[in-house]
Amino acid sequence: MQNWDATWISRSPLFEPLGVDGAVLHAGHWPELAALQAMVSARAIAITTGSGQPLRLVTQDAGAGAFEDRYEVRIYREGALPLRTHNWHDLFNLLVWIAFPRAKAALNARHYHALLGQQARGALNRGPAQDALTLFDESGMIVVSSDATLLQDLRDFAWTRLFWERRAQVMQRMHWLVFGHGLYEKALQPFVGITGHGVLIDVEPDFHALPLVRQRDFIDEALASRIADTTLFQATRELAPVPLLGVPGWWPANNQLSFYENTAYFRLRRRAVTRVEPP
Repeated sequence: MQNWDATWISRSPLFEPLGVDGAVLHAGHWPELAALQAMVSARAIAITTGSGQPLRLVTQDAGAGAFEDRYEVRIYREGALPLRTHNWHDLFNLLVWIAFPRAKAALNARHYHALLGQQARGALNRGPAQDALTLFDESGMIVVSSDATLLQDLRDFAWTRLFWERRAQVMQRMHWLVFGHGLYEKALQPFVGITGHGVLIDVEPDFHALPLVRQRDFIDEALASRIADTTLFQATRELAPVPLLGVPGWWPANNQLSFYENTAYFRLRRRAVTRVEPP
């Protein structure tokens, strides 16, 4: 059994998207299944799967191994989200469902239809699109900005320019939201090396003045639309690496320029290898 500690809610800004949905998280003990289901029901936006089934929490069981018992299939067809008790990984997964219900439903639908295709082909291994979707589900970041040049710095791995030289612009014109539930679990005990895999979204300047709940709902819609687009999330390389502890305000050590000189963490972008043909 993992000990309950609610201090993560206010410990770091990276948990911000999850901390607004339920006072039950501030209790001095692990929330029970019924209390968590009440959080789902209390969300202003109805939380349903891609098939329209209301999300309902069920106790994790071993399963029978049949196709209809698979994790993503049960969620899609029945709305049944298996949840292990006293388990951080599963709790964060649920909290992301509550925070970003449209995006999670879109992810589940993509996984479900990929599994149908896999079954029809008799394939044993999942394809690159499923790998990309899983990586984002576990370690995803959402990076929004009203300044396209800041997003380009991120794509270019220009970490010192982005996080240090343009620090003021980053704090004014960018928002960073953790999506991956595995990433939230790692953030309980952050370490230099923790990295997200980001989807980058352009927004208008007035986005930054919106309350967090409205920002989150806007992003949820935009992200769900991208996930539903089957031309996207075709490979893990589409996702931009984001060294979480470099985000201003997310780690005390990044108040020093020397923090960004750690190239093992703030890696340089790999250059394309030029093929030289023999004369």
